[in-house]
Amino acid sequence: MTIVNEPPAARAAEETPTTSTEERGPSRAHATLRKDGTSVVTDPGEASLLHSKGYYGSFVGHGTLELDARETLYLVDVGRLEIGQTARGPTVALPDLVHRVQCAEPGFEIPYLVYRDLRQRGYVVRTGPGDVEFSVLPRGGTYPTTPSQYWVWAISERKPFDLQKLVAQLGRAQSARKKILLGIVDEESDLTYYQLRPITPKGRVPALAGGPVAEGVLLDDRVTVFDPEAVERLGQGGAYGSLVGHRLDLSLVEAAYLIEEERLALTDGATRRRVGRSAFLEHAHAIEPELDVLLRTYRDLRRSGLIPKTGFKYGAHFRAYEGDPAQNHARFLVHSVLSTFSTSWPEISRAIRLAHGVKKTFLLSWTEGKEPPGYLSLQRIRP
Repeated sequence: MTIVNEPPAARAAEETPTTSTEERGPSRAHATLRKDGTSVVTDPGEASLLHSKGYYGSFVGHGTLELDARETLYLVDVGRLEIGQTARGPTVALPDLVHRVQCAEPGFEIPYLVYRDLRQRGYVVRTGPGDVEFSVLPRGGTYPTTPSQYWVWAISERKPFDLQKLVAQLGRAQSARKKILLGIVDEESDLTYYQLRPITPKGRVPALAGGPVAEGVLLDDRVTVFDPEAVERLGQGGAYGSLVGHRLDLSLVEAAYLIEEERLALTDGATRRRVGRSAFLEHAHAIEPELDVLLRTYRDLRRSGLIPKTGFKYGAHFRAYEGDPAQNHARFLVHSVLSTFSTSWPEISRAIRLAHGVKKTFLLSWTEGKEPPGYLSLQRIRP
């Protein structure tokens, strides 16, 4: 599977699924339909041919092949299967089959569209364990000897993006040594695939060398440093803040981290009185309610050798550099959230698309309790 970075117009022709050779054969098996939309193929020859060309269904004894509802619908859809109420009874039309499946499994169309698309792309797709919709074999794999490579979940674009659920699914997939693929179905039945994986971002920037505590001035929603030596040490040596003329402006998150590291002391810009850490944090929280969450991510990125800078222009909390920002492009766009974070899929799609457009990797940094942040990478791929 390939990571997709090009704009939609350049992808349109490449993304049209091609029918695999196994779906083009003229042979058509006959199956008996059940009430729940599943079916059975009782002719041993037909059953064997269906199973050998695509690994459809499961044998249940005496050469009988049992097909689940999605397999049944798909094989009828592509002309590989005829179904009847009895072994050789009248054929059930596709609309009647869809009605039968819809009654048995409301909302079946979302997973079916993902199943159909993956089959059309030539993958062997089987029902997954537990709540996993599909297990997908690597290209060229044979069932049941080849372990599946992907666990796939089918999701409507109208469903919420539930981070907590995805993290749980990712943990299970890691334990089973599977990769996660999310098939997002939009209102026009088009599909977008995202690969979900954990990541531990690392940089190569050493910690700031020791030196005297810098003196900063608190100016409402930022801190400024005037002393030329401190400006050079923090701005040039540590890549903190932004130079504004000859002074260095620090964000509230940067200031909170430097105070925590005992590298910065503050005075109030209006009263010129000393501002302690507790008073500063109270002031900063009033301006930035998410300060605690942002500070956890910022702290972790800094201690991992990365340089985080504001990601505002890209719609994220941070852009993170693996090296000196003056000589390197940012590798990551990082959005920091709680583990209970939920949003809409269009919002996530927009963030991933923007990150790809500027050649960066989109990461969700999530925190729970007092644990260090975890990082989740979502990348759009083309199966």
